[in-house]
Amino acid sequence: MRLLTLRTGNGTTRAVRQDGTTLTEIDGFSDVGALLKDSAWESIAAAANGATHPAEGADLAPVVPFPGKIICVGHNYRNHIKEMGREIPEYPTLFAKYQESLIGPNDDLALPQESDTVDWEAELAVVIGKKGRRISEADAKDHIAGYSVLNDVSMRDYQFRTIQWLQGKTWENSTPFGPALVTQDEFTAGPLMTSAVDGEVQQSTPTGDLVFTPEFLVSYISTIITLNPGDVIATGTPGGVGHAQDPKRYLQEGQILVTTIEGLGQLSNRVVKEA
Repeated sequence: MRLLTLRTGNGTTRAVRQDGTTLTEIDGFSDVGALLKDSAWESIAAAANGATHPAEGADLAPVVPFPGKIICVGHNYRNHIKEMGREIPEYPTLFAKYQESLIGPNDDLALPQESDTVDWEAELAVVIGKKGRRISEADAKDHIAGYSVLNDVSMRDYQFRTIQWLQGKTWENSTPFGPALVTQDEFTAGPLMTSAVDGEVQQSTPTGDLVFTPEFLVSYISTIITLNPGDVIATGTPGGVGHAQDPKRYLQEGQILVTTIEGLGQLSNRVVKEA
């Protein structure tokens, strides 16, 4: 299944199921995150027969607009580790984002007035569907609702002010996320992930080329803290970021950032100056 969060035009949202060119409302659930909190979410979504909308031109919110946690993984693709001059890590490098950073898959991406080193980072996102603590790697699939596309847009000057990255990673209205949550029966990590700026491909790497797999990350992170339905794990970015290029390249006003994972969908975000 493909599950999305639709903006209805009156300030509210609805969880919807996509079937080809049609979106069907899942009655009683304001967004995909709210749906996942019901242990029967999968059967409820499959049986939904609410109001329908055309998928083309739909105004989509972040697929999970209000996750309890967004846990991000750094240095998880070998080609990115190499371009940044690092060693293959023994353990995952973890940091956080907050829900205020999220934007929809087609929303404008805000360039803050405080930073002129805004960089792209295409990522595979894992969405949790079942609560768990100290989940074994063998059981991790049972706790994953599905996968989505995320771009961990980074303000590099703020990121490298200190050895802690958070201040460069969670700027408001900077992280496109969606368009859909695609359940595990329709997607397994492996297909190609790309990012492009004004049509020029910057990143192109299979999502299966991870140092730490989604299952390992679910197990590792849940050892530290309980994972709840709707929590998000951003699994890291591959090589091709602007900061590692010579000369360095950063996002500029008016550009279009497109992030794609085969089988999951596409984010397309126009870069604008923050109001």
